[in-house]
Amino acid sequence: MRFVHAGYLCSLAMAGCLVFAACALAQERSQPEATVAVAERQSVKAQNFMIATAHPLATRAGHAVLAAGGTAADAAVVVQTMLGLVEPQSSGLGGGAFLLYWDADAGQLTAYDARETAPLAADETYWLDENGEPRAFRDAVIGGRSAGVPGTPLLLETLHRDHGVLPWPSLIQPAIETAERGFAVTHRMAEAVAAADGLDSFVTTAEYFLPGGKPVTEGSNLKNPAYAQTLRLFAEEGATPFYTGEIAERIVTALRTNINPGILSMKDFAAYKVVRRAPVCSDYRDYEICGMGPPSSGALTIGQILGVLERFDIGSMEDGPAFRHLFAEASRLAFADRALYMADSDFVDVPRGLLDPSYLAERARLVDPETSMGVAAAGTPPGLDGGDLAPEGERPRKGTSHFVIVDRAGDMISATTTIESGFGNRIMTGGVLLNNELTDFSFVPEADGAPVANRVEPGKRPRSSMSPTIVFKDGKPVLLTGSPGGAAIIHYTALSLISILDWEMDPQQAIDLPHVTNLNGRTNIEQGEGAEELATALEALGHEVVIEDLNSGLHVIAITDNGLVGAADKRREGLVMGD
Repeated sequence: MRFVHAGYLCSLAMAGCLVFAACALAQERSQPEATVAVAERQSVKAQNFMIATAHPLATRAGHAVLAAGGTAADAAVVVQTMLGLVEPQSSGLGGGAFLLYWDADAGQLTAYDARETAPLAADETYWLDENGEPRAFRDAVIGGRSAGVPGTPLLLETLHRDHGVLPWPSLIQPAIETAERGFAVTHRMAEAVAAADGLDSFVTTAEYFLPGGKPVTEGSNLKNPAYAQTLRLFAEEGATPFYTGEIAERIVTALRTNINPGILSMKDFAAYKVVRRAPVCSDYRDYEICGMGPPSSGALTIGQILGVLERFDIGSMEDGPAFRHLFAEASRLAFADRALYMADSDFVDVPRGLLDPSYLAERARLVDPETSMGVAAAGTPPGLDGGDLAPEGERPRKGTSHFVIVDRAGDMISATTTIESGFGNRIMTGGVLLNNELTDFSFVPEADGAPVANRVEPGKRPRSSMSPTIVFKDGKPVLLTGSPGGAAIIHYTALSLISILDWEMDPQQAIDLPHVTNLNGRTNIEQGEGAEELATALEALGHEVVIEDLNSGLHVIAITDNGLVGAADKRREGLVMGD
């Protein structure tokens, strides 16, 4: 554990008081601003430290921790516990996360896998009905069966043990205080509650989000005393109650619902581990792009998209139909491989050569700048080992949150955190919404006699698209990025990398660009100015096009020779702060 310099704090005990006081003051001042429109945001510059999260209260609480001398790990604890309160539809202690941590002193990057796990009693028929047919996705989401063992509580404890310096209870206290005092419901949260289905399926959830039978309204003060009680136990005993104690028991009981009852047991919770994995890194021009490997498909798929595009002179191109065509075609090729090969590598032999330069050069030759290839076939990468596999289809999802942090000492975090779909499986216990992460598994275990790599297996972690990313140049970090957005996370993150690294855009300008995604089928264009013209141009190149809402939540920090430059996605309500 690295301790903060004495010049920052008189003592660690005093630090707890300083952090709580600073966070409380920041929250009090920020309350009226929580629903302020963010359309005019521009990049924020700083020299010492910086943070960007999906909600102003979480950003301000994390900023106060950094100002008091806390590490990026300390700030992550206060950020996540706050996000679970003020942005509960996206992430929280009932879900999981992937997190990259750059330790500046050690010069080491660690990838923390806190993905949820399937029940040990589950098998590949988990999502088949009594007739052997896969369940409908929406029917599977609501209820206890869709929940995996949450990883976020143990991640926060592990991260603080590895890299924290401030007292653990002091980092939980700001969210406790806010839960008791209440917070202003933002426009986005009110809109999400009003649009969500199934919030009335369970009494506790309905009472919280639908008081008096009506959705909570923007600007109303929402308190969560049950969450405060859960956090007090978390502050006193760490993650233990979530895995072998009363909170785990409460979750197991809550999952025994009348709708899709779950089969998670205390044995599943006791067996859960946060896994420190080697990050997956790929070269792109003069940079090294590092992210999460399996069970996330993020770093591999982004690496493949960039590896294909590296064969084209993207830097000399404008952001127009020609580039967007190449981007969509590279995405087709990467998602074809993703559907066939990528899953939890503790259970499946993921080919070693998916990022092999010669293989990606071969794949790039399939891209025709003049016409679309249509649906791409998976390739045959080097290191392919084992029998035939069957590809898996992709379902759109809109959950998750992302945050980035740089502390005074140069330690850095890029983290993507989720409960899967908006509001998870709709079950709330102890003030915490539970995840529906097991719907990230393939509902079909095999096709044409071949197994699907991402099928359900006991204790397995479902494949993810989460893509927390840290970019290095000459061995030094130069960019943190990532986004929520289901499978489109991969496209959102890849475009932020291209626009900053190839086109040298300011971070805010980069993440303001409209989105185009392709999951190896139709090409999706973000609605807005210029969408119709781009659609017409891509249709002329053979694309089937749909214009729709592509709601990213990118948070970015660039580490430059002149200091830190951060940006928060205008599509959501996030905030970036620095000193």
